[in-house]
Amino acid sequence: MAENNASVGPVYALGLMSGTSLDGIDAALIRTDGEQVYEFGPWLTVPYEAGLRQDLRGIVEGNGGDASEVEVALTEAHAAAASAMMAKAGYGNEKIHVVGFHGHTVWHDPAHRVTRQLGDGALLARRLAIDVVNDFRSADVAAGGQGAPFAPLYHRALARTLETALAPPVAVLNLGGVANITWIGNDNRLFAFDTGPGCALIDDWLLAHSGAAFDRDGALAARGHVDEAVLYILLRDPYFSAPPPKSLDRNAFGSAPLASLSDRDGAATLVAFTAQAVALGLERCPEKTRRLLVTGGGRHNPALMSALAERTGVPVEPVETLGWRGDALEAEAFAFLAVRSLNGKVLSLPETTGVSQPQCGGVLHRAG
Repeated sequence: MAENNASVGPVYALGLMSGTSLDGIDAALIRTDGEQVYEFGPWLTVPYEAGLRQDLRGIVEGNGGDASEVEVALTEAHAAAASAMMAKAGYGNEKIHVVGFHGHTVWHDPAHRVTRQLGDGALLARRLAIDVVNDFRSADVAAGGQGAPFAPLYHRALARTLETALAPPVAVLNLGGVANITWIGNDNRLFAFDTGPGCALIDDWLLAHSGAAFDRDGALAARGHVDEAVLYILLRDPYFSAPPPKSLDRNAFGSAPLASLSDRDGAATLVAFTAQAVALGLERCPEKTRRLLVTGGGRHNPALMSALAERTGVPVEPVETLGWRGDALEAEAFAFLAVRSLNGKVLSLPETTGVSQPQCGGVLHRAG
């Protein structure tokens, strides 16, 4: 679909992101016209209440539960997070032009042209009395795209705002539940895809073996040893030999090959799995990257950051070295994309999702 000539902005947009790590809701405020960012407002993270997290995990893992009830609860939680964000900013709803509402991905199978994000956009628009854009991925998947990753256009916009030029090629790695990469080359050329597992397998391993939600500071993995034979088995998955663009569901990989490993060796091996998958992904990029800039929760794991540097052979830095906000970036991206959607501008490209032509998307729900 071609872009139209509509123009909204610069306006204040509030982005809401519920990632595959199942940790909570990120909310962030920016002022943008969908081309560049003029102002970065406050952001916050609201952890999921334990019952909602458990219900979401059940839906994601296919263990039953009433998806419609969970969707209402999830939407209400997002309304509360958005309200808390506006209170922190000191803004009423009349100040916010649009909310970008990603929802929570519970099923992603682009090969069969299916992607499903829980979240009721109409309900959220009523609760907040603000226009809401949601369902960002469906149009891309329906048109034959992978429906992910969806932040590359925002990554490029951020790179353009830097006072000092970011010497290409560089890559932005998002370490959420799934890991994805945005490669930015000369002339702002983009190339993007999911590299493989992010933190989901590591988190699930910890939950199953210790009851902890994640490996705080990578402490368990740091005490373990990588089982190279198991790592070899994990890396034989056909996904890694498939050419990009490509994308993954959170549950695309399992931990069965690690069954004989101790808690710490399993954690160390899964850290190596994520890092080696990123290294393989970088080899697929059009040119060797100069820097790997890491966003998402995984950048807080020193064991994972160290493994990335060792296995990719390129400088690895958190995005904060550029002044970006790694914990807010995904939410900011969907605020940015909501304004692009209002302006009828494309959200995905053949180089980012494999869609046959640049694709618009998003569904608008009017307040009231």
